This record gives sequence, C-alpha cells and structure tokens, in this order.
Amino acid sequence: MPTPWLPYADTTPVLSQPDDTEDDEGLQSKNEREDEEDVQTITGISTSHAVRIVGVLFFINLLNYMDRFTVAGVLPDIEHFFKIGDSKSGLIQTVFICSYMVLAPIFGYLGDRYNRKYLMFIGISFWSGVTLGSSFIPQQYYWLLLLTRGLVGVGEASYSTIAPTIIADLFVGERRSRMLSVFYFAIPVGSGLGYIVASQVKTLAGDWHWALRVTPGLGVLAVLLLLFVVREPPRGAVETHSEVPLQYTSWITDLRALSSNRSFVLSSLGFTAVAFVTGSLALWAPAFLYRARLASGSLQPCPSEEICSTADSLTFGIITCVTGVLGVGSGVEISRRLQRRNPRADPLVCAAGLLGSAPFLFLAVVSAQGSIVATYVFIFIGETLLSLNWAIVADILLYVVIPTRRSTAEAFQIVLSHLLGDAGSPALIGLVGRTAGTTELFPAKVNLDEASRKAKIALTGSQRNASTKSPHF
Repeated sequence: MPTPWLPYADTTPVLSQPDDTEDDEGLQSKNEREDEEDVQTITGISTSHAVRIVGVLFFINLLNYMDRFTVAGVLPDIEHFFKIGDSKSGLIQTVFICSYMVLAPIFGYLGDRYNRKYLMFIGISFWSGVTLGSSFIPQQYYWLLLLTRGLVGVGEASYSTIAPTIIADLFVGERRSRMLSVFYFAIPVGSGLGYIVASQVKTLAGDWHWALRVTPGLGVLAVLLLLFVVREPPRGAVETHSEVPLQYTSWITDLRALSSNRSFVLSSLGFTAVAFVTGSLALWAPAFLYRARLASGSLQPCPSEEICSTADSLTFGIITCVTGVLGVGSGVEISRRLQRRNPRADPLVCAAGLLGSAPFLFLAVVSAQGSIVATYVFIFIGETLLSLNWAIVADILLYVVIPTRRSTAEAFQIVLSHLLGDAGSPALIGLVGRTAGTTELFPAKVNLDEASRKAKIALTGSQRNASTKSPHF
C-alpha cells in the first residue's frame, strides 16, 4: 500500500550519473564492486539473479515489439484480405498507439504505488489473448480488427511504463546504463524480428493469419518466466541506501514536479521526434519499397489468388535488427566515453543521432525508384543513427526523476511521444499518399489487370519525366 504523502521537489535526483571524469580506473572498479555489494545487501537479490531478471524483461519487450510490427510485415495481405486502402490500413497502427497512449498514465500511476510484477502479469496475459483472437477475425469485420489492436495497448502500457523502473531498482551507475542498453536492444531487434517472422511464417503456412499467432504462444512462456524468475525490488533502495519505504506524493504533485523538470521535458520532446519518424517508417517502409519495385518494373503486382512477395519485409526486418544492435550499443558506448570530457554527453549524442538521420532518410525516399540498393543503404545508416537515442533517453529519465515518480514519468513520456509522434504519423502518411493521388496497393475493386495497367502507366510516366519522382508512401 502507498505510504503517506510527503511533498518534495523533483529538481534533484536521488542518484545522478556516476562521475566518469575520474582518472583512476582502479578506484572506479573498486567503487563499482562496492556498489554491487551494497545493492545485493539492500535488495536481497544477487547480481546473477538481477541479470536473469533483465533477461526476462528483455524477452518480454522483444515480444511486445515483434507483435507490434508483425502487422506491418503482412500489411499488403491485410489490405488485400479486408479490401481496404492506405488510409484505413494506417489506422491499424494509429488505433493501437492511441490506446497505448491513453492507458499508459493509468499504469504509470499504479506502477509507482503497487506491485509491478503482478501488474505486468495481468497486462501481458491480456495482451496475448487479444492478439491471438485478432487472427481469427472474419473478412467482413475490419472494425473488429481495429478494436482488438486497440486492446493490445493494455498489455504494452502495463509493461513499458514499469519494466525500466525495475531495472533502475536493481542497478546503479554504469551497470544500470549497460543493463538498460540490453533491455532497449529489444525495440529495434524485436521490430525487425516482427517483419522477419511475419514474412517467413506467412510463406511457410501459406496464410498471413498464422503470423499473428506466433507472439501469443511465446507470451505464455513470458508469463511463466515473469512469475518464477522476476522479483520485485524495493523502490529506490539502491539509491537511498536504505530499506525504508519511500514516501509518495499525490498524482497532481507528481505532474507538477515533472512539468517543471526541464531535463525530463526536453528529452521527452526530442524523443517525440524520434517516435514520429520511426512510427511512419516502421509501418510504411516495406509497402513503400514494394511499390518502388512495382513502379520500376522489377516486380509484378500481386495476383489476387496468391500471397504477396515478402522479400521487402524480410530485408527491412534484417536491417532493423542489425541497425538496432549497432545503434543502441554505439549510443551507450559513445556517450560513456564522451562523459569523461563533457557531462552533457547524453543529450548531445541523442541530438547528433536524430539530426544526422534526417538527410539519409530523405535520400532513401528520393532514390527508391532509381536504385533499391541505394535506398537500403540509406535506410541502414538512417536507422542506425536513430537508434542511438533509445537507451540514452531512458537512462536520462531514470537519473533526473526520483524513484517514486519514475513510472509516472515513463507513462507521460509515452503519452507525449505518441500523441505528437507515432500515433498520427502512420495515418498521416497514408492520407498524404492518397491525397497525392497514389495508387492504392489493393483497392477493393481493382483486379490484377487494372493493377498491372497502373503499374505500367507509373513506369512509363516516370521514364518520360526528366525529373524522376520517388513513389509516395
């Protein structure tokens, strides 16, 4: 139960980042060992067990993002099956993100005050059941698909707002940063696996519905691991060096403190820009590449009686996995080294990654019709630079916000980044493509001959036009 409220400021964290300007590496190692021993004594959780807990949390986070982007991996088939176009298919991701965004503050409030392990257990169990149910929806009930994708947000909201705070209560200093980087590897790697698993399972089974049934099965394993491996550490004990429970403030007080925390607000706004880009890129990149190859004549339209080509989803998935590992790992390591000379290394690395990705993603769009290989190269570089942000932004939040407000802070960072970021960007891109006159991938009444005719017209038009235009999303 929550302890009595006690107002205090959120301007100074309980524990800031470690001082990396120390020249004596031996002294640093000694301090790390002492911190490790203190953590074990205070939490009652050994270092090896804490690492196993992070492994379980990583696995669940991986499943979350696999499920989210499995839909993107079979998007052409979903459009074909439900006979919908870009504007409606973009809503699939938008509905999920909106649900996730609305529910996050609720779980953030609960996560700061009640047992986090059981909150995650309820959310993941519900998410697995709803995802499985979404794979059995009949063709005429597209609205039901939207509803189930919205309900999936319950599971992700219950997990994403809570899991990082558990890691924060198990580790301190550089070890915490490294564990967070492991945890956030799951975002790009899970996203990439979503495309890969979707494309391969659909090919093997001959039916895209089976792609949506993989993560629910693994979700059962995740729930069992959560119950039997994960332990609830005391909040903030490793930072206060005391097992005495921390005292809570009211929710309104928490919000006021967070809104006046400039580091939290500015890092959240920067992360919102990352979310806007990755949200639209994740959903539309495979379909965009598919259409680019149609327009260039290197691929024929998908016949109505056959499953569509999965090559672009597979390739994009592999790229996402590799760039995620490179980007997240590089971001943490670059920041760690730069902190020895500049204490503001974390935000500077994030800013450099975001700004540096922009020209490469722009080049990926404009070069798509001329060279698919060049497009993949630019996407690779752009995604690597974007991935520099993931673990660093999470670490910034944890060391600028006190322990009793961290789940709430996670929740409102999620709300802000999705409200102004990836909640609207997939639908916005689909709407822009339709407004610009782009041919729908699978319009309800367009047959194979019509699709072929339009592809030929697009190709002929591009050949006549001296200023080649890239295909719209």
